Amino acid sequence: MGNLNTLFENNKNWSQQIQLDDPQFFTRLANQQNPKYLWIGCSDSRVPANELVGLMPGEVFVHRNVANLVNHTDFNCLSVIQYAIEALKIEEIIVCGHYRCGGIHEAMENSCKGLVNNWLRHVQDIEFLHKSFLESVDDQTEKYDRLCELNIIEQVRNVCRTTPAGSAWDEEKSLTVHGWIYNLSNGLLHDLGVSVSGKEEIMPVTDRGIEAVYARKERFHG
Repeated sequence: MGNLNTLFENNKNWSQQIQLDDPQFFTRLANQQNPKYLWIGCSDSRVPANELVGLMPGEVFVHRNVANLVNHTDFNCLSVIQYAIEALKIEEIIVCGHYRCGGIHEAMENSCKGLVNNWLRHVQDIEFLHKSFLESVDDQTEKYDRLCELNIIEQVRNVCRTTPAGSAWDEEKSLTVHGWIYNLSNGLLHDLGVSVSGKEEIMPVTDRGIEAVYARKERFHG
């Protein structure tokens, strides 16, 4: 229980500091949730959504899972997307993965056992889709990182093909889906250039993003 007590103490200190900086912060937070962004990211403990973009609690609606996947049978993720668009009126959805992703590595190595192996089959499907390109990449770390990028682009496509996103565009609502990647080595985010704002943009925008991954000579993480 000793380690848990440390967490409670940390929470107390954090709460006190927040109230010193902004006495009305928790009152506002309790009365309204008004985030401008939905963040779909990886469960990795090194990638905290709010902190990466310098925002406070209440400013980012977050869904996280292993390898930042958006599957059309994952009703948890789909419900988050629907709630974000329809209830919170969010207009910006960010799919953010990261280099050196353990889920991507385990999927490529096919080394996971148990239930998570079934989850990572979705990553292996993407690996198979880009098999020829990935086999042309000699450096193994480079190969993992390229699949991280390709996975993000595929998940952007998946978000765009969900019923809530499609309905929003049919109703001419403002909605843009972005694909970003995070560099653990220096703490910087990078835009993969696959921002989609309508159904007609899904394939041309994401195809260009994939072409850019294939053509890239330097990795964002150096």
